Amino acid sequence: MFPADDLVDLIRAYNPKSNSESIRDAYEFGRDMHEGQFRHSGEPYFTHPIDVARILTEQHLDDATIITALLHDTIEDTKASYSAVSEKFGDEVAMLVDGVTKLTNLQLSSTETKQAENFRKLFMAMSKDLRVILVKLADRLHNMRTIKAMRPEKQQIKARETMDIYAPLAGRMGMQWMREELEDLAFKVLNPEGRASLMRRFITLQKESGDVIGRITDDMRHELDKADIDAKVVGRAKKPYSIWRKMQEKDQGFSRLSDIYGFRIITESENDCYRVLGAIHQRWRAVPGRFKDYISQPKTNGYRSIHTTVSGRDGKRVEVQIRTQQMHDVAETGVAAHWSYKDGVRGENPFAVDPVKWVSGLTEQFDAEDDHEDFLEAVKLEMYSDQVFCFTPKGEVVKLPRGATPLDFAYAIHTRIGNACVGAKIDHMRVPLWTRIKNGQSVEIITAEGQMPQATWLDIASTGKAKTAIRRALREVDRERFVKLGRELARAGFEHVGKKSTDRVLDLASKQLRLKDRDEVLARMGSAELTAHEVVQAVYPDLAPDESDEVSSERAVIGLSPEQSFQRAPCCEPLPGERIVGITYRGEGVVVHAIDCDALGNYEDQPQRWLDLNWHAGKHKAIFGVTLELTIGNDAGVLGRICTLIGEHKANISDLEFVDRKPDFFRLYLNVELRDAEHLHSLMLALRAENDVAQIERHRDPSKARQSAKPDK
Repeated sequence: MFPADDLVDLIRAYNPKSNSESIRDAYEFGRDMHEGQFRHSGEPYFTHPIDVARILTEQHLDDATIITALLHDTIEDTKASYSAVSEKFGDEVAMLVDGVTKLTNLQLSSTETKQAENFRKLFMAMSKDLRVILVKLADRLHNMRTIKAMRPEKQQIKARETMDIYAPLAGRMGMQWMREELEDLAFKVLNPEGRASLMRRFITLQKESGDVIGRITDDMRHELDKADIDAKVVGRAKKPYSIWRKMQEKDQGFSRLSDIYGFRIITESENDCYRVLGAIHQRWRAVPGRFKDYISQPKTNGYRSIHTTVSGRDGKRVEVQIRTQQMHDVAETGVAAHWSYKDGVRGENPFAVDPVKWVSGLTEQFDAEDDHEDFLEAVKLEMYSDQVFCFTPKGEVVKLPRGATPLDFAYAIHTRIGNACVGAKIDHMRVPLWTRIKNGQSVEIITAEGQMPQATWLDIASTGKAKTAIRRALREVDRERFVKLGRELARAGFEHVGKKSTDRVLDLASKQLRLKDRDEVLARMGSAELTAHEVVQAVYPDLAPDESDEVSSERAVIGLSPEQSFQRAPCCEPLPGERIVGITYRGEGVVVHAIDCDALGNYEDQPQRWLDLNWHAGKHKAIFGVTLELTIGNDAGVLGRICTLIGEHKANISDLEFVDRKPDFFRLYLNVELRDAEHLHSLMLALRAENDVAQIERHRDPSKARQSAKPDK
C-alpha cells in the first residue's frame, strides 16, 4: 500500500504550503473506515482511494480535492456519516464527498429515460462544484485500469458507460489525455479483437518504416533552429482507439490512413506560435482544410492551440499542435486548471476558464428541453463536439459544433427559421443544406411560408437542438401514420408476454414514461423513438423479456400480418438495423428489400404491393447472410487467419468462392452470417485493419434482383 508520507511528498512537490497533517488524517481515517474491505482483485480496498488521489496529484490539485479522493467511498461503503466527515474535515470536504457519493449512485447506463434524468442530476452536481466530477473521473480511470478483476459482463457495462459518458465528458472539460486513456481502456474491453489487429498492423508498420517519430522530430527542431525559435518538440503515435475512430469516420483501411502521428510544439510566447507555424508551412506542404486557430478563437473550456496537418517525411501526414506553456497547462488539465497549484501558488493561468461560468453555460443549453431522449442526445452531441464560429449577415457570431450545416445554423437562430428553411447561402454563394460550415464563414438562411421539415433533414442536421425540432415537427406531420404503426408494434410487444395492449394499459404506460397520452406513446413507437420492450417494461417490469434474449427468426420483422411470412431479398441481403420495405407476392408472402435496393424501381407503379416494415429492436441471432468481396495476399496462412478473425467476431462463414487468382493476390466472395448492420460494420473494420487484406467491400448481386422481381400473380 502506498504510504501516507509518500503521498504527502507528491503534493508538497507542487504545493509546499499544503496542509500535510490534514492529508495524513484523511489517509488514516479512510484506511480505518475501509478496514477489512477488499477489491475484486483481492487487494485491500483502500488501495483504490489512494490511487485515485495519486491521479489527482498529477494534475496538481488542491488539498480539498485530494482529501475528497481519499474519502470518496467512506459515506457510501463504510459506517462513516456526512456529519462525521464534516466535523473532522470541514463542510467543504463533506460536501464534495457527498457529491461524489451521489454521482456514484447514479445508474448512468440504465434505460434512456433514466439516463437523461441522471444526466440532469450530473450537471446539477457539476454546477455546485466541478471538483466532484474531477474526483469521479479519476475514480473511473483507476477502475478502468484495474477492470480485468471484474466479471466479463460487468466489464462490458462499465466499458460502455465509460465510452458513452465519462470519456466524452473528460474531453469536454479539456482533459484530453484522460479522454484518450479512458477511450482506449474501454476499447480494449469492448472490441479486443479489433484493437489487437490494429496493434499488430501498427507494429508491422513500425518495423517497415523505423523510427518515424524521431526522424520527424529532428527535422522540426532543425527548422526551428534555422528560424531562431526557442521551442520544445514532442512527437507520439496516436492511441489505438483514435486511429480506429478515424478508420470509421473515413471508412478507410489502416494502410490508407496517413495521419497517425501527432507532434506538439511548446513555445515561449504567442508570437512564437505563429512564427513556428510559418516555419513549419515553409518546410512542409499544408493539407487543405486541416488548419484550426484556437488561439484567436478559443474553445469554451479554455483550450487554446494552433492545429495544422502537413505532408511530412516520405509523404506521411502528421498533425502538429502549437501552443505556449500556459496554453499547454490548460490543454492538459482543462477546467481543472482553475484549482491547480504550481510552485506552491494557486494557478493564475490567464487561459483557465471559470468553472462556474463553464458549467452554467453548458447546462443552460439543455434547460429548455422537456423531452428526455432529446435531452440525452443533445448532451451527448454537445460533449463530443468541437466548435466552429460563423456569422449572420449582420455580423453576429454563432457558435456551432464541428460538422454543423446551414440547417443547424437556422435552428440555432430560431426554431421558426429552421422549420421554414428552403435554402442557404454561405459567403453569398448558394449551397446545398448538407454543406459543412467552416470557421469564419457568413451564413444566410432562405425561408418560405408553408415549408415544413423533411425526414431527410435528420441525416443532415448534427446538433441536438436541430434534431429535436425536426423530430417534433415530423411527429406532428406523420403522427397518424406513426400512431397506426405504433399500435401494431404495441400489439406484438404485449402479445409476446401474454398481455393485450388495451387503451387502459397504454394510458398507464404513458404515465410511467411521463408522456402526454397513449397516442404519444404509440407515435413514438411508430417513429422508432420508443421500443416495444421499453413500453412493456413500463407496465409489466417483471414480465418484460430481457433485451439480451435473442429475437426468433419468425418475428424478426415487424409490420406483417399474422398469416404473412417473409424472406430477405437475395439482391440486397438487408440486415437488422437497416431501413427496409416489403413487396407482397400472392401465396408467397413478402420479400424484404433494403430501402436503397435498385430492384425496388421495378415496383414503382404498383404501390399497393409495398409494405412499411421495421426490424425488431431486440438482439437478433447471427443467421443473416451477407456477401463480402475480399482481395487478400497470396501467402501461406492468410486465408486461415482471416477465417479465424471472422470466427472471433462471432460470425459464421456459410460459403466461399474464389473469383480471381493471381500470383500475388486472391479475390473471393465470402458469405458470412451476421446479427445486424452493426455486426457487419464491426467485422469489416477489423478486416480492414488486417495487413493481408488489400480491399474489402459488401457485395450485392444485381442479377439476383431480376430474379426477385417476379410479377404479382
